[in-house]
Amino acid sequence: MPRINLLPWREQQRKERKLAFFVALGGAALAALLVAFAGFLMFKSMIGSQEQRNNRLRAEIKIVDRQIEEINDLEAQKQRFVARMQVIEKLQRSRSEVVHLFDEITKTMPDGTYLTTFTQEGRKLKFEGVAQSSTRVSTFMRNISASQWMKDPELEVVESKPGSTVGNSFVLDAAQIVASGDEAEAPARIKHAVRAGGTP
Repeated sequence: MPRINLLPWREQQRKERKLAFFVALGGAALAALLVAFAGFLMFKSMIGSQEQRNNRLRAEIKIVDRQIEEINDLEAQKQRFVARMQVIEKLQRSRSEVVHLFDEITKTMPDGTYLTTFTQEGRKLKFEGVAQSSTRVSTFMRNISASQWMKDPELEVVESKPGSTVGNSFVLDAAQIVASGDEAEAPARIKHAVRAGGTP
C-alpha cells in the first residue's frame, strides 16, 4: 500500500488560515479606525454647530441686555417726567390757593382792623397788624376759625402802645387749610406788607 504525506498540505492550509486571520484582523482594525475617524468628525461637527449656536445666543443675549438697559432708561425718564408733571400740577394748585387765601384774608378782616405784615412759611401764617380794640382781634380770630381756607388761630400778643391813638397792635398765628387731595407744598417763606379791612 502506498504512503501519502499530507504534512505539506496541512502546513499550507494552516498558513492560509493564519493569513486570512491577519487579513481579517487588519480589516477589522481598519474598519474600527474608519468608524472612530467618522465618529470624531461627526462629534467635531456637532461641537462646532453647538459653538455656533452658543455664539449666536450670546450675541442675542447682548442685544436683549442693551434693550433692557434702554427700557430701564426710558422708565427712569418716564418717572422724571411724571415727577415734573406732578410738581407743575402742585404749583398750579398752589397758585389758585394763594388767590383764595388772599381773598379769604380780605373777607375775614373785620372793620377797624388792618394788617401791617403778613408772613407765610409753609402752611403757617402770621398776621401782624393794628385793630381799634381787642374785640376786633377776637372777631378776626372767630372769622379765621369759620374760614374754609384758614384754621387754628392763635394770638401771640395784643398790646396798646402808650400815647398811641391808632389802636392795639397784635400778632396772630394761623394755619392754611390744604384742599382735599392736594398736598402741594406752599412757598417756603412769603412776606407781604398788606392792608385790608376798614380803617381804624
